[in-house]
Amino acid sequence: MHIAVCDDNIDELSRISSLLQDYCQECDTSVTYEAFHSATELLETMRVRRFDLLLLDILMPGVTGMDAAKEIRCSDSDIPIIFLTSSREFAVESYRVGAKDYILKPARKDEIFPSIHKQLARFTQEDAYLTLKTGSGIVKLPFSQIVYVEVINRKVQFILANGEMREAYGYLTDYERYLLSDPHFYKPHRSYIVNLSQVTELNKDGFTTMLGKTVPVARDAFSIAKATYMKYLLSPNEGRDILC
Repeated sequence: MHIAVCDDNIDELSRISSLLQDYCQECDTSVTYEAFHSATELLETMRVRRFDLLLLDILMPGVTGMDAAKEIRCSDSDIPIIFLTSSREFAVESYRVGAKDYILKPARKDEIFPSIHKQLARFTQEDAYLTLKTGSGIVKLPFSQIVYVEVINRKVQFILANGEMREAYGYLTDYERYLLSDPHFYKPHRSYIVNLSQVTELNKDGFTTMLGKTVPVARDAFSIAKATYMKYLLSPNEGRDILC
């Protein structure tokens, strides 16, 4: 797993880099990392090089870590982001860009190690997938790439993180027992299944996804949907905390 760490404070960048070195030695992993002094430098590098995890400071001059995260999400909804910051005020906004964690500075070993380890476990684990029969052949759809599923008449449409759509004939029930066995998926409406890891917000209109599409919630199911989403955000597997 290749990590990018970005902080405009040289001392803090050195300290986080040292923690990453300790993580590699103590956990005996193949983790590598690169350090960046500005979000602009990181964004330019990401145009030609792929990272598997981003550790971003939020409060940086010019292009902030939050600005960078929003730009990255326009083209990559999957890359995990962990914010390292001295302020709590961006906690809610961080979840809107799908941050996996929000760690207050100075980051401690007992906070940053478990957070990185969760992302490493996801990186090394083979993704579950559906085998879908479409009009053009058989398609393998990783669960992590599915944003939401919608059924229209007898056409089941799978909307993917890259904006593509795969379609198969059948019923939503043909697939929901597989998808709903994964805790990331939830059925808020008889015609939809949504991947909660691809959701940025839940409001009166429904679940807003990273693609900008809103998946509706059945009129009598909003309270259940809200409780389910809160439980998901607070799940230890997600490593998320709601900060006040």
